Amino acid sequence: MPTLYEWLGGAPALEKLFSRFYEKVPDEPLLAPLFAHMDPHHAQHVAAWVGEVFGGPKAYSSARGGHAHMISRHAGRAITEEQRRRWVNLLVDTADEVGLPTDPEFRASFVGYLEWGSRLAVVFSAPGADTPGPEEMPTWDWAKPPWQG
Repeated sequence: MPTLYEWLGGAPALEKLFSRFYEKVPDEPLLAPLFAHMDPHHAQHVAAWVGEVFGGPKAYSSARGGHAHMISRHAGRAITEEQRRRWVNLLVDTADEVGLPTDPEFRASFVGYLEWGSRLAVVFSAPGADTPGPEEMPTWDWAKPPWQG
């Protein structure tokens, strides 16, 4: 069974996805303020993060410091539910645009991770939120229908 990373096309597909996605963000009224001072390499960092979570190389952990670093990037940003939902929807639309796989099994896993991860970002971004100590990188695998579970 291929990993989600392999199934979606690896680093080139993720870099294409996030490059295109973050090109759109400045035109999004809900998202633009969150990313107004975005690092020019932000898309590559997020692609490396998702790649690692989906079973690819440990590029994010090696270069950026893993899960604790990702949490620190969201701390104090006060991300709203409305912003979170727009981020997820725009990313799913961009996945369609750049040609990520559309099979239900992959999309269930992909969107499941986006929902889970973005909800944690909202929690950890709240002013004064307690952030966990060092934790292992999350890993995400294929979703299974309830009758297979």
